[in-house]
Amino acid sequence: MKYMFREKIIDILLAVRKDGITEGKLLQLLGTAKKDRKRVLGVIEALIRDGVIYRSKGNLKIRGAKYFFEGTVVKVARSHGFIRNEKTEEDAFVRGRELMGAVPGDKVLARITEFKDETHNSDTAEVVIIRQETEDTLIGTVVDVNGKLKLRPDSFVAEPLTIIRWNGNKIKDGDKVKFSINTRAEHHSDITVDIEEVYGNSGFAKVSVDAYIDEKAITVEFPSEVTDQAMAIEKAGIKAKEIAGREDLRHMPIFTIDGADTKDIDDAISIEKTKNGFTLGVHIADVSYYVKKGTPLDMEAYQRGTSIYIADRVIPMLPKQLSNGICSLNPNVDRLAFSCLMNLDKNGIITDFRFAKTVIRSRVQGVYTEVNKILAGEEDDAVRNKYAEVIGQIPVMNELFEILKENRIQRGAPEIDSKESKIICDENGVCCDIKERTRGISEGIIEEFMLCANNCAAKLAMDKNFPFVYRVHESPDPDKLMNLQQTLVNLGEDPKGINERSTAADLAAVLRRTKDSEKAGVVSNLVLRSMMKAKYSEEPLGHFGLVMKEYAHFTSPIRRYADFSIHRILSDYVGGLALDKLQKKYIKFARTASNRASNTELVAVAAERDCEKFYMAEYMRNHIGEEFEGYISGVIESGFFVELPNTVEGKVDVMSLPVGNYETRDGIALAEIMSNTVYTMGDKVKVKCVKADVSAGLVDFILVK
Repeated sequence: MKYMFREKIIDILLAVRKDGITEGKLLQLLGTAKKDRKRVLGVIEALIRDGVIYRSKGNLKIRGAKYFFEGTVVKVARSHGFIRNEKTEEDAFVRGRELMGAVPGDKVLARITEFKDETHNSDTAEVVIIRQETEDTLIGTVVDVNGKLKLRPDSFVAEPLTIIRWNGNKIKDGDKVKFSINTRAEHHSDITVDIEEVYGNSGFAKVSVDAYIDEKAITVEFPSEVTDQAMAIEKAGIKAKEIAGREDLRHMPIFTIDGADTKDIDDAISIEKTKNGFTLGVHIADVSYYVKKGTPLDMEAYQRGTSIYIADRVIPMLPKQLSNGICSLNPNVDRLAFSCLMNLDKNGIITDFRFAKTVIRSRVQGVYTEVNKILAGEEDDAVRNKYAEVIGQIPVMNELFEILKENRIQRGAPEIDSKESKIICDENGVCCDIKERTRGISEGIIEEFMLCANNCAAKLAMDKNFPFVYRVHESPDPDKLMNLQQTLVNLGEDPKGINERSTAADLAAVLRRTKDSEKAGVVSNLVLRSMMKAKYSEEPLGHFGLVMKEYAHFTSPIRRYADFSIHRILSDYVGGLALDKLQKKYIKFARTASNRASNTELVAVAAERDCEKFYMAEYMRNHIGEEFEGYISGVIESGFFVELPNTVEGKVDVMSLPVGNYETRDGIALAEIMSNTVYTMGDKVKVKCVKADVSAGLVDFILVK
């Protein structure tokens, strides 16, 4: 009741803003019963003491009304939290004592108390009201505290919480569990909880992944009506009538190139050298033929938005009957495709192109490592025999690739060296190795060929002016570019060309200058962070990173709804639908599909990144006590992060360093003031692994002298 009055009083005073109202008028608007009058007056006095409202000339007024905002608690740590502002989508810092016991997912009314400045990256705020308590799934780990089982939440760090109900679950120390809040409290440590479900031992990464998937409400299983529809499509196969109505390319030496473990093959290529240059074909699985608008398959794909790849598992956008079955461009079987057929001159410029509904028959399921061997002249007889029907195309592919790669460099597109991890699991799903994912020439070839088709798709939509889903990458924020300039100076690197109007070519030049520097990895990450995140949009805003005015995602409709969306639009265009009808039919669809694709991509990227940490900790748990060489990849007040050559990252806590007074300098270094010992990003260091917490996805190092 107390909090209900508090909320109503604040909302009324926010509505009247600077004018304020009398206490009597406020009581009238509240409709306060006589028996509640004393309680309401007590709430008013408490709000005055808290500095939320004040009296002025007989009126009650809200203090700093313009600083209030609605938001969602997105993170809570031991001593602080963050609230995402609903309007600006920026995160505000909140001290633990000013969270009012709010937990991640809670909707709150907050007030800014300090604005961000040169030393603080975000505004500071306080929770004024908890509007709506979260119904999100909450995850934690059962811990033994002096012989009593308690619950340590994953999403808000506090003292272990008291468990009230087990709900029939048998729990033990170390179990990863789903829980709900039994009783709330203004201090997080006083919250009590109920155990809802047990996932298993938190020492296994796959258990933490299961819990994470539940926590983020990521759908794994397909509804029965979706799988039933997929099974019916697979069983029906390809009708002869459909083949007869398509351009037949089964005579062409078309083939695919993917990773060795790829099962959802959605792109194939063909290439021929001509008198004037090259003829390039990019042939994409015709998913839109099978997934019709408004069907269970379509609605489920829209909800998922993208496939998610976590270590040794895939959460697909489409059921396996499509993704690994009839839509997958498997070798030696007829498949329906949507082809982009391009002519390029000797300089790699696309002179003309067209899109066509086709039927193809892939000659071979190529593998990157095998094609790389052919390109290097290191293939054996088995590989030579496997690629016999297409081996003549491979040198031609490479020839065109070299031209396209040079064109990209000439456009000024930055070549950012961003490391990717390859998680290797044993038959039980336990991480047994982690390596840096390497890229050979054939990976680059396929990427460049896909860029050509994606570019053509966007060009067509822009030329004909029909609704579309573009892949866009806007120019960097000027403030971020100036921060990059200063950081490069602080690192001792040449910032030439970096200013608030820097082009992609300017960023590319920095990367080239530092390519052989010890700090190359750090500079590459800094340049990446200075740029905007790519997203999807119904507006053709261009792609800064690729230096392309026209760009879309056409080539992966099995695993991305954005690609699937433009297949649907292009299918109607190729089918002869008039431009005015295309406009009417797809203008709203393009907008909603763009938004959905952008939002689900963020979820997928976060899931893949976060779950990777569980596996890294699982792997390092078997290497505790071992020493490694790495480089400092990040610096914060409480220590610095070290990345190993295999991409594993761990933290060196400031408390493990020699006793002293440490401070961060320019965001790139941690320094001990008296001795002037400085640990700078990019520095090579030797560390020992001392702890690996799989449940939290954290690895702890200490510095080895």
